[in-house]
Amino acid sequence: MSGIGKVVCVTGASGYIASWLVKILLQQGYTVNATVRDPHDPEKTDNLVALDGAKERLHLLRADLMEEGSFDSAINRCDGVFHTASPVLDSRFTIDPQAEIIDPAVKGTLNVLSSCAKSPSVKRVIITSSIASVFENGTPLTPGVVVDETWFSDIAFCEKNKRWYTLSKTLAEVAARKFAKESGMDLVTIHPGFVIGPLVQPSTKTTAKLILDQISGAQTFPNRVLPFVDVRDVANAHIQAFEVASASGRYCVAGPVLHILESLKILLHLYPSLTIPDKCEDDNEPLKPKFQVSNLKAKSLGIINFVPLEVSLRDTVESFREKGLLNI
Repeated sequence: MSGIGKVVCVTGASGYIASWLVKILLQQGYTVNATVRDPHDPEKTDNLVALDGAKERLHLLRADLMEEGSFDSAINRCDGVFHTASPVLDSRFTIDPQAEIIDPAVKGTLNVLSSCAKSPSVKRVIITSSIASVFENGTPLTPGVVVDETWFSDIAFCEKNKRWYTLSKTLAEVAARKFAKESGMDLVTIHPGFVIGPLVQPSTKTTAKLILDQISGAQTFPNRVLPFVDVRDVANAHIQAFEVASASGRYCVAGPVLHILESLKILLHLYPSLTIPDKCEDDNEPLKPKFQVSNLKAKSLGIINFVPLEVSLRDTVESFREKGLLNI
């Protein structure tokens, strides 16, 4: 196990990606300092303390993105830091995007990096960003377009179109890169696509919930094209980005790009008893075209074979059933 003797910090450890990251890190022998806002909240922590290796090598610590210095103790003496904590809110229901999404993402990232800078033991910092901070710049996404790490979402475009989550991730990345450059910090950012796959958590409010909503009585499907990726591949990409000495810069981590309707049809094939919506919410518009996301750089991390989409979708549904979130 490659992590034996190494200590790492995972921020926002109760999250969808983070909980898988903690699980795999423990499996690989790492000691993990896991931060959550309330270590005494069983809904957020029971799933973590039950993981194999948690009794011996998992330490739950309180930290808050908006509290300067609150990550100091969790990060002190760590070999590496995985910063996954960031607000994930539906922009449609955001009352104050600056306070609810942007400030926690940007100021929270800088607070974490400030704590990293205080600890000379930290060799590398891995930040969980998003594919959203890569391709939302107004460029038409068509079948011939290949999105890669050289793309950057446009701040003005995001502001104009009220893409608050994308804006928060973009601004947080800009701030992080500036901080890292000025402090000489070794920083890598991971940009996952639309993350699906089984849950370690008891429930989910993140990307996988879109799948749950669509097979739980939705009347229409969104007119969206999504670069799907399995949560286990995303967690592994984070760990490889820490372990591979040559890793640097940004990494898009995404598998097949499909319209949401195509993914629902795959689910219907797997589970014929499912009821899926047959009408698009954008009924007067044609279905959006697919595009491509390059995974060439991700392969340099050793992520050669992504979990097949059919397996990810099946495991997502089975996980919903096991957690009591879906009855089929």
